[in-house]
Amino acid sequence: MLALRLARGSHPLVLLRRLLVAAASAGVGFLLLCALGYASGHPAHSAGAVLRLLWCIVPFAATVQFAVAVARTDPSTRPRSGLSAVGLGPVRLAVLAAVSTAVSCTLGSMVALLFYLHLRGDLSGLPFDGAAAGLLDAEAPLPLAAALVLLALVPVAAAAGSAFALRAEPVSTAAPDNASSEVLTEPEAPGPAAPPTGLPWGVALTSAGLAIEAYMSRGDGRSLLPLPGRLDATPAGVLAGWTLTAAGLAVAGPGLAHLCGRLLQAARPGAVRLLAGRVLMDEARRIGRPLGVVCAVLAAAVAAYALYGTTPRPLGPLTVLGAVLVLGCTTATLLTSALEARQAREQTAQALLRLGAPVSALRAATALRAAALLIVFAPLTWLIAELAALPLTV
Repeated sequence: MLALRLARGSHPLVLLRRLLVAAASAGVGFLLLCALGYASGHPAHSAGAVLRLLWCIVPFAATVQFAVAVARTDPSTRPRSGLSAVGLGPVRLAVLAAVSTAVSCTLGSMVALLFYLHLRGDLSGLPFDGAAAGLLDAEAPLPLAAALVLLALVPVAAAAGSAFALRAEPVSTAAPDNASSEVLTEPEAPGPAAPPTGLPWGVALTSAGLAIEAYMSRGDGRSLLPLPGRLDATPAGVLAGWTLTAAGLAVAGPGLAHLCGRLLQAARPGAVRLLAGRVLMDEARRIGRPLGVVCAVLAAAVAAYALYGTTPRPLGPLTVLGAVLVLGCTTATLLTSALEARQAREQTAQALLRLGAPVSALRAATALRAAALLIVFAPLTWLIAELAALPLTV
């Protein structure tokens, strides 16, 4: 009840983010139901049914990541000092975040179920002259228990992830007036946060993923890695290679962002470059991982275009839906993480303004951070895409 009351009184932008989470959950639920319907209608094609279900893991993971990012930026569930006196300590806030996330995702899952049943003609006849009946295997019965279990996966996973993220987050306290001086200290000064240590592991995972993909994709790449609806045999090693590559970029993202911050401070930096570099180093853990995921998604999109873009094989509607979900959720997660980082440094920005720093300097520091990330991550995305597409196209 408290979660519903807080949702009713939330800012319109907060409600919009929750509606986006519900929409993403509805899209993933629809894909899962389509995979279940195919398995029910084609019992002899178990390999194709498993392949469709495996492809659903990618939008599923992107949706859960987006839901957790939205829960972290929700003002009503942000840890603050003094709330424990009214019974809203870190544990209660984590539970509140989990309930709010579960409500949004459950709403999306119910919409997906109603829309799926409507397209199948199970509610009020076949719409669109039965155009979707063949795609959704409307002639086969739908196991209700299995459908409910699949639809519960996104709310449960998103709620658990939100609770863990909020429970592990320390209670924020008011920043001191000398916050600006702490930002502008030298990199070697005692007390800066420890740099991320996942860069070597990320490079190793990415290299292993590319090596596995190159080894398993010998021959015709289009038959080895079919998109949903192309029911040719596919080795699990190719999908595992793509997964390891994406995981490696996500693990390496914080380290690369931290490296960008150090590069900004190289060669006798001025105040603006020093501020931009220090802030980027401080935010490396927060924005590095979603930035690495976006890099992996864009690299996969470029590789998929190199593999399928020049052929007359059109993409199916389920493939388009999955691609839109993955690209949209990962991009929205990055923007939400950037918003969280901006909220975290709001007190530092106010302290700098009180000390007389011009607004143009803060804007220039923001532009420098964005340019540094683009200079490092854009070539990396292109390189990974080329290396991933090369063994599939030769």
